[in-house]
Amino acid sequence: MEHLVRVQNERDRRALTWLRGHVGDAAIVAAAQRYAGPAKPYLSAVCRMLGVTVPRFTAPRRHVASATAEQSLATIRQILASRSGQRPPKPVTVPRG
Repeated sequence: MEHLVRVQNERDRRALTWLRGHVGDAAIVAAAQRYAGPAKPYLSAVCRMLGVTVPRFTAPRRHVASATAEQSLATIRQILASRSGQRPPKPVTVPRG
């Protein structure tokens, strides 16, 4: 299918795989052939022609604590605590993994 539509990155590959399962190869081929542009159509143009919206493919984000971020948060907590006259809270440790 990549010979018919522009696939520029891994997200496009996943979207094309989803689209093939959702509408079938014949519909994609027909939409690509109807495209009137000078080059291969972008996958988004094919989706618009077919009237479908590809779901978002997002990987769950891992929360990784960094020493710089932890130090910055500790400094911010100290500043806020000194302004309100409170004792600074104990640092929170973030589990890694």
